[in-house]
Amino acid sequence: MSDTADIIIQGGQILTMDPQRPTAQAIAIIANRIAAVGTAEEIGALRGPRTRVIEAGGGTVLPGFNEGHMHLFLGAAALSHLQLRGVQGFGDLQRAIQDFDRANPGDGLIIGQSADYTILSATEPLSRHHLDRILPNRPLMLLAPDSHTAWANTIALDQAGILHDRKLGPGNEIVMEAGGLAQGELREREAFDPVYGLDRAGARARLGIAGLEPDASLTEAERAADRATLKRGLDYCAQHGITSIQNMDGNRYTLDLLREIDATGDLTARVRVPFHMKEFMPLDALARASRMNEDYRDDRLQSGFVKVFVDGVLDSWTAVMLNDYADRPGWRGEPLFTAEHFRDVAIEADRRGLQIAVHAIGDGAVRIVLDGYAAAREANGARDSRHRIEHIEVVSPDDVPRFAALGVVASMQPPHPPGSAGLPLQPTISRIGEAKWPYAYAWKTLRDAGAKLVFATDWPVSPLDPLASIGDALTRKPWRADLPDHRPSLDQALAAYTRDSAWVEFMEDRKGQLTPGYLADIVILSGDIVKTAPEAVRELRPVMTICDGVVAYRTGA
Repeated sequence: MSDTADIIIQGGQILTMDPQRPTAQAIAIIANRIAAVGTAEEIGALRGPRTRVIEAGGGTVLPGFNEGHMHLFLGAAALSHLQLRGVQGFGDLQRAIQDFDRANPGDGLIIGQSADYTILSATEPLSRHHLDRILPNRPLMLLAPDSHTAWANTIALDQAGILHDRKLGPGNEIVMEAGGLAQGELREREAFDPVYGLDRAGARARLGIAGLEPDASLTEAERAADRATLKRGLDYCAQHGITSIQNMDGNRYTLDLLREIDATGDLTARVRVPFHMKEFMPLDALARASRMNEDYRDDRLQSGFVKVFVDGVLDSWTAVMLNDYADRPGWRGEPLFTAEHFRDVAIEADRRGLQIAVHAIGDGAVRIVLDGYAAAREANGARDSRHRIEHIEVVSPDDVPRFAALGVVASMQPPHPPGSAGLPLQPTISRIGEAKWPYAYAWKTLRDAGAKLVFATDWPVSPLDPLASIGDALTRKPWRADLPDHRPSLDQALAAYTRDSAWVEFMEDRKGQLTPGYLADIVILSGDIVKTAPEAVRELRPVMTICDGVVAYRTGA
């Protein structure tokens, strides 16, 4: 290694996230590694005639953000969709849809993102009849912010072959009208994937979350289009200071496309992609996960983990609860995997040395997953598995200490609690019920009990911006004065997006900190985050993103 730096960063508030040396005045980069961290004088000694000196201008210098839970292909595809976040009332919805239709003429499916459950009002549910009044002659589907419920117009339902209902697996539902036709509301992916299928490109973007690969009819033009979509998503991540992506849906096709992008020098983030295990798959399907892990395991592209959905979401009553929903007596939700089925999957995935990440929102689903992890430990012996539970929107107090006891990671999303990030309180808090509010989105409770906590956005479910997400964490307010205050410190929030996220993916020895010898993944912010009021953190912007020693984004470029 040369003694002179390729890049020196100076003139900012450098937060290394290294407990041994939390702050510094300057950083030197040689090739794709951090060569030195220290005083301006120490680092200045490494300056040579070809060294590029980057002035941080008083802004914050951090390890690149590590998005611990997102959906790259889905989010990238959604960038070209109709955006409905913040739209309220029939008139605004009508204008937004019709304006998009005029700007994007044709007869193909229109997909609207982030349509609130109460987009019409708190009392009037959205139906196909509303959408028919807005756009009767072109297929239209709106997705809820959580992407677990959709609403479609009649022509879309008819073309997808579900207007007259269809048999679905547990936890999925086509809501029907008394007259025998679909009402328009589609709960969970098996219900609305047929509508997605009307758009071939959109359907390919969803293959990873369905645990499927493209069929043999895929053309090279379609493959090129998908590479372009992923590249657009990577560029969007770089703009937000993200240098590591822990994808939460995936297939070999996604990894193969990313490898092709890397071969052209355009991979601007490190990406980890799981094998998605679905409830309909036989247990030996996990051999595919092992093969993905064998083929993709370097510092830029990795697999090595299995993603599972055990339940749905609270707002559509598809999350699995230990007790009846507070606003729906007699109903607790229906798991996608029974406790016995998930236990078998957990034991086999763990036996193969794979990490497991499970979507579990209700306290009943969280219990199923923890029981499965305990069974895996008993069957295979204890190891440093770092198995994860994603979301954990409600947890039983009896299960809180089990996270630390089993070494289970709590992967949670600051934009998700009702009342945060512009989300309404209803209907979610009524679904949960006041008795369970103290254990809803219980970040501090889990951390205080010894659980390792990581933050993310679940993009495109929530906006991708890590700074907005950190701001949401720092400013979260309890729903009632006597409820716990779950706000983290700034250091805890930053660690959950950097050092701790690297730990979760077994890379704490080479990223997540600005430490000599570590990979040169860095973000420079527009201001001093330490001196910024919590409510103003979201206003800070990345001005430069460096991944693997290469500038992936800079303001004005």
